[in-house]
Amino acid sequence: MPFLVVLLLAQMAVAMVTTAVQQTPTIDEPIYVATAAEYLHEHRLRHNPEHPPLGKLVIATGVALADPHVDASFTGNQSLLGQHLLYESGNDPWRLMLWARLPVIALTLLFGLVVFAFTRELAGPVGGSVALALYALSPDIIAHGSLATLDVPAAGFLLTSVWLLWRARSRPRLFLPLAGAALGAALATKMNTLAAVPVLLALAGVSVWSTSTDRRRDRRRTLLRVVAGAGVVALAALAVVWASYLVVDPRLRWTPEQVPTVHGLRGLLVRLLPFPEAYRDGMRVQFGLENQPWQGFLFGRLYTGSLWYYLPAALLVKTPLGMLALWTAGAVVVLAVRRLRPAAPYLLLPCGVLLAVAMEGARDFGTRYAIFLPMFLAVAAGCAVVVRWRWRWAPVGTGVLLLFVAVSSLRTYPYYLPYSNEAFGGPAETRLRLHDSNVDWGQDLGRLADRLRERYPGERIWLVYKGSGLPSSYGIDAGDPREVPERAVRGLLVVSDSSVAKATGRLAELIDSSRPIDEVGHSITIYRR
Repeated sequence: MPFLVVLLLAQMAVAMVTTAVQQTPTIDEPIYVATAAEYLHEHRLRHNPEHPPLGKLVIATGVALADPHVDASFTGNQSLLGQHLLYESGNDPWRLMLWARLPVIALTLLFGLVVFAFTRELAGPVGGSVALALYALSPDIIAHGSLATLDVPAAGFLLTSVWLLWRARSRPRLFLPLAGAALGAALATKMNTLAAVPVLLALAGVSVWSTSTDRRRDRRRTLLRVVAGAGVVALAALAVVWASYLVVDPRLRWTPEQVPTVHGLRGLLVRLLPFPEAYRDGMRVQFGLENQPWQGFLFGRLYTGSLWYYLPAALLVKTPLGMLALWTAGAVVVLAVRRLRPAAPYLLLPCGVLLAVAMEGARDFGTRYAIFLPMFLAVAAGCAVVVRWRWRWAPVGTGVLLLFVAVSSLRTYPYYLPYSNEAFGGPAETRLRLHDSNVDWGQDLGRLADRLRERYPGERIWLVYKGSGLPSSYGIDAGDPREVPERAVRGLLVVSDSSVAKATGRLAELIDSSRPIDEVGHSITIYRR
């Protein structure tokens, strides 16, 4: 069994490192990397308040090893700060991005061990191996676990907290503070994890209640212990959030810039939270972003606003079919089998609450907002093996579905970001149904540069690129087709697929009057005009 665990994590590591080496910066990464560098060199909270520091401190460990040159005199906004660090400060963007991504890759692998350990406690080593296989083969986790972003770290810390809360059923004094620290790590990485706090505090109470042998005789004392257990978790989480800010700047210097005013219940919530002012201003920024009219794209439809069913539909497209089946089977088994039923609230309740909150969000940008599902439901799916004595076909069915998942995942290598399952045409057709971080997050600019040099040397290039990379830094000399008369656009028209999905007016006319001749990474289309 240890050999299988090592093998699964090794293939995952190879997939993530290969992906990290080949991909240019996605839209969000330069902001996080530049802010991490700023933490290291200025020890001050200035940029990117909408995300707390801990995830960027993880990224900073890699940035410190890369030792980039940082221009402390730069005064632009956070988007320009990232571009300045990567392309205008004498740094090698390939090397810097790889080092920034490696700590997140390491953390993603460690969360795989949490998945295995959690499931092994519930369903034995075979169940743990099934869960780890689903986790290690998940295209979404591989895609986002290989980037210097915050989605996977935040979700992984939440899963770790839930696992420790489950373990607190036997040793609450040891595991409740650890669970609180893991919850604090999630809160100090991404603010959307705040939605899970009431659930996890309730689970802390459940864990304490389950350890109380005298609850029938002394209900008052038991209730006090339940409240105290939840309080320990809350205090530990609070301490970690404050510590993450103090590590950056012990003086907590913070000068807010362009922070929106939040009224009503949201404003009251922000004011009542016992977090640093920078955290609360970050929440105000997040609420301000939620109030903007974002565009979405789903199954060929371009719309403004959000659709409540967007995330379930996107997950249906971007999750391997075998994985969907095993998730469903695992959830049913956890609810149906008596000895597993106590674990159901720990596995399913956080998922349900977080998914419901994410579905209410204003930004229909990708399944990364539900990246917690492949983690939690992998644990549930591993529990499906406990029914093998009742239904003899269950082990065979599980094995077949796992094989299907493995084939589907390996076939998309190394293009994990635009993955979609076979029912929706595979990664080559994801762009027809989804956009943004589901398909095209700016990751293939380097691959585009190689393709243009190899197949189209000397041709005139017109580029509409959606991303944070700087085309000229990768040797791409291109003009913007939207800034010249239509008759002047001759040669190669290169368009990011997210821009194709949202194309209107002039760009739509240019695309319609061109002939597609090539694609790069399933995220960029090359047309001939």
